[in-house]
Amino acid sequence: MKKVEAIIRTSKFEDVKDALKSIGIDFFSYWEAAGVGNEHSRGHHSYRGTVYDTQYISRIFLSIVLKDANVEKTVDCIEKAAFTGEVGDGMIFTYNIEESVRISNGARGEASTAGPGDLS
Repeated sequence: MKKVEAIIRTSKFEDVKDALKSIGIDFFSYWEAAGVGNEHSRGHHSYRGTVYDTQYISRIFLSIVLKDANVEKTVDCIEKAAFTGEVGDGMIFTYNIEESVRISNGARGEASTAGPGDLS
């Protein structure tokens, strides 16, 4: 099993969510995140008399656990849906998962991920 994590632009979240649903991924965790990136100058900028803090960049962080066979399709889906062509589109990471346990029924390993979001 693998864990796919993605940090994407907040403005692309709905596109990524819809694209994941179209390939059968309808369960994943996400949360708002903030970070510091190289694409923006750090500090404060003024626009029409309002000062904005540009040191932190608002993003959405996605986390999905999948069977190995479904990882490449999922990564490709996120990459295409999150793409704008601009610096700061985000990052995708994959990790090995040693074990998982479904608390409700005790299923372990790949059996614990079966159900909604199972592409196979």
